[in-house]
Amino acid sequence: MRTIYLTLPALLIACGGNAAAPATAPFTKTVVADLESPWAMTFLPDGRMLVTEKAGQLKLVSADGAAITTVAGVPTVSSEGQGGLMDVVLAPAFAKNRQVYVSFSQLGANGKGVVLARGTLSESGGVARLDNVATLFRAQPYVAGDGHFSGRIAFSPDGQYLFFTNGDRQKFDPAQDRTETLGKVLRLTLDGKPAPSNPLAAKGFDPAVWSYGHRNLLGIAFDAAGNLWEQEMGPRGGDEVNLIQPAKNYGWPNASNGSHYDGRDIPDHAPGDGFEAPKVSWNPVISPAGLMIYSGQMFPAWQGDAFIGGLSSKALIRVDLNGINASKGDQWDMGARIREVEQGPDGAIWVLEDGQRGSQGRLIKLTAGR
Repeated sequence: MRTIYLTLPALLIACGGNAAAPATAPFTKTVVADLESPWAMTFLPDGRMLVTEKAGQLKLVSADGAAITTVAGVPTVSSEGQGGLMDVVLAPAFAKNRQVYVSFSQLGANGKGVVLARGTLSESGGVARLDNVATLFRAQPYVAGDGHFSGRIAFSPDGQYLFFTNGDRQKFDPAQDRTETLGKVLRLTLDGKPAPSNPLAAKGFDPAVWSYGHRNLLGIAFDAAGNLWEQEMGPRGGDEVNLIQPAKNYGWPNASNGSHYDGRDIPDHAPGDGFEAPKVSWNPVISPAGLMIYSGQMFPAWQGDAFIGGLSSKALIRVDLNGINASKGDQWDMGARIREVEQGPDGAIWVLEDGQRGSQGRLIKLTAGR
């Protein structure tokens, strides 16, 4: 394990994108392990971690990073482009049933799509594997291309429902299509079925849909009050943090605070346009990845705040959450593309570099002090 004292400047980014006076990051950065393009992570009750790697490997990592085991039994993934083995989350009753949920991109007869699956983690004789892996849900429809799968997973605070993100697959219009799950937040049962009483089913939507009009949803998490927060990658400009509410239309591709990559304008969010506006947006972009809402004791001033990894921004971003409102906080230069942010059992903040475009793919622990 290697400790680095982080003294890089932190830029406090204002809403218009202007930088305030630089500050020093108030944490120590300890490299715990080096992985191959990691995508997501979650902590086991004993402090070990499950980490997904883009190419399709699931790794079991000891708390100190000294032991890394490949978990067998993981389904075959399609890892081209933005695809791969994506999220990994423990079942609400993991302590009793050892169930683990994963998401991944899959090649089918008519293209590719994102899949939600569940297996049981077993360990024997130094071998770890996922047993009885079953596909619970597939995004519809499968389409050509390798982008915007999304695939983030969060459980409701009562443990009764699973929220699953389906990206628009770079096809734009499906985000507004009632019959497709692309560009949507879904609410499912723990077995992957459309949850009863989803509010849009009576209006002709796919019965799994909870909210719609989304682009590439790469982070989703509940706060202590039960509010569901989501971040998504916008086009050229317009990265967003949204408060997700049932039956709301978040506008994509009809409204965005960014523009198309070819320079064509997209109408900005505006009062009375019928769309739910983001609570925070960025232009220039941060390229958000991962979302964690902090509840630990190590950084008490940040309790209740959201943390986001930055890919193109090579940053760790903090967002102030205040009830149902949000505003920009700190943005710390991490010197590498940050794919995932998680809170550890002791309240430390853990990040994953994504291992692409010059990023090394390290698992890093952030602790208080310098």
